[in-house]
Amino acid sequence: MSGLKKTLLIVEDDPGLQKQLKWCFEQYETIICGDRNEAIKHLRRAEPQVVTVDLGLPPDPANASEGLKTVEEILALSPTTKVIVVTGNDDRENAIKSIALGAYDFYQKPIDTDVLGMIIERAFHLHELETENRILAAREEHEALQGIIACSQSMQKIVRSIEKIAPTDVTVLLLGESGTGKEVLARALHNMSERKDKPFVAVNSAAIPENLLESELFGYEKGAFTGAVKQTKGKIEYAVGGTFFLDEVGDLPMALQAKLLRFLQERVIERVGGREEIPVDVRVICATHQDLPILIEDGRFREDLYYRISEITLKIPPLREREGDPIILARMLLQKYCEQHKRNLKGFTNDALDALASYRWPGNIRELENRLKRAVVMADGKLLTREDLELEDIEVENFPFNLKEVREKAEKEVINRAIGYTNNNISKAADLLGVTRPTLYSLMHKYGIME
Repeated sequence: MSGLKKTLLIVEDDPGLQKQLKWCFEQYETIICGDRNEAIKHLRRAEPQVVTVDLGLPPDPANASEGLKTVEEILALSPTTKVIVVTGNDDRENAIKSIALGAYDFYQKPIDTDVLGMIIERAFHLHELETENRILAAREEHEALQGIIACSQSMQKIVRSIEKIAPTDVTVLLLGESGTGKEVLARALHNMSERKDKPFVAVNSAAIPENLLESELFGYEKGAFTGAVKQTKGKIEYAVGGTFFLDEVGDLPMALQAKLLRFLQERVIERVGGREEIPVDVRVICATHQDLPILIEDGRFREDLYYRISEITLKIPPLREREGDPIILARMLLQKYCEQHKRNLKGFTNDALDALASYRWPGNIRELENRLKRAVVMADGKLLTREDLELEDIEVENFPFNLKEVREKAEKEVINRAIGYTNNNISKAADLLGVTRPTLYSLMHKYGIME
């Protein structure tokens, strides 16, 4: 961070003072302008870390209204920028107003460049510290959310929900089609919680025979049944202090649902063949691809258990509803499988990218993984084609007839696709779309597309 170019924007309409300040602050990349429009233009282009604003700006330099508008607009466009307000000798009231708007500090004329210089340098230092903190926080969050691809708005909502839920101990129910990444999200909830240094234990109830499931979950005592030659802990006990993830909870037999309900209510378990109540401290996350309310109506799932496991419910969208995600996922998987299979593939042809974006993905991420792995192994060229992915015949969705809806949908889709094509490089995506980077950021904000 210390090597980052320090850019200072000075908004001052007095020509003499402009020259003095330019000369005094030559150690920075200093930009001088004299009104609000110029200030906003330079803010967008240069992205200065620190801005000084004289409140007495044209067209009404005798009053502070234009200067206050400038401060407000700068902070609306760039909230992290440190704004230092320069006021008249007896204008403390407007200086306080500017602080209320979010300005970092104020300085009253006449200007002593040494004093103002110390305020400016302190503002640069604070901006640098805050930026480093944001980078560290983002790095920690990225590590905790590793494996989650969240380019689309629908998945961004899921990620934001996980960030809110993770620090708590509420029981979470993850709903989604097979292959949508429910266990990945469960691990993210664990990794972002205070339990992250304790075990994460996952059990798929559909993968274990019914007659073994109870002992697998709750453990058993020696002699509880034929072959029980020693006392054995269950998966729930192994998760003590951490997180227990029960996948395909909708497949639990009714008798075991009652035992699970008691565990969730009392936070105690009994091993098979045992009488001792064992207290357990675990965070519980459940998942299923089934419609539990329908199972309840059919008498195949307990309603009281449903309310216990669904203190918070997250519905994970299928891959076909995650605009932009298939391409970004495909790029990540391509790199992964090339490393695994020692292939030197460079990327995708344009027709392959179009096919990835248009295909409906009935098998979700699991299907995408399978297609990518097969294509990496079998491809002849340096770029994966539509044929390599076996996506020659795909159906393209029809657009609606409402022009505004078509325009917004197309705009959002092409932005997501550009971000995917450029591997999340916003500058290159802006060039590809033929817009400036601030314009692209504005459009991303409009459509809820996260960087």
